[in-house]
Amino acid sequence: MRVEAFLFGFIAVFLLGADIVYWFTSHDPTGTTALALGVGLGALVSTYMFMTGRRIDPRWEDLDDADIADGAGEIGFFSPYSWAPLWCAGSAAVVFAGVVFGWWMVFLGAAFAVPAVGSMLFEYYSDEA
Repeated sequence: MRVEAFLFGFIAVFLLGADIVYWFTSHDPTGTTALALGVGLGALVSTYMFMTGRRIDPRWEDLDDADIADGAGEIGFFSPYSWAPLWCAGSAAVVFAGVVFGWWMVFLGAAFAVPAVGSMLFEYYSDEA
């Protein structure tokens, strides 16, 4: 995770420099605040990646003497087919459209969102211990 930590650290340092230049050239508090929040986000993610990378064993991507075959094998489980994300996105679209067109649509979208999110959470749940 060393590479990711340095990447987000570079983003934080770059945005810090851009934020300073932006403040002195525009005196815009909104853009300066947005860039400062970007600096904080980059620093936060960089710190998390750095601390997590120190706690776990090095991945094969981080080793200098690793071969391509070291990364072979099962990566994880990926859902092959699911309707749940479609229903979650549809209910979110109705909620956000309700903010624009009428609050009654927000409640309608929220009513559809509860079972949609529940189906997404418990799609692969089994009661086996």
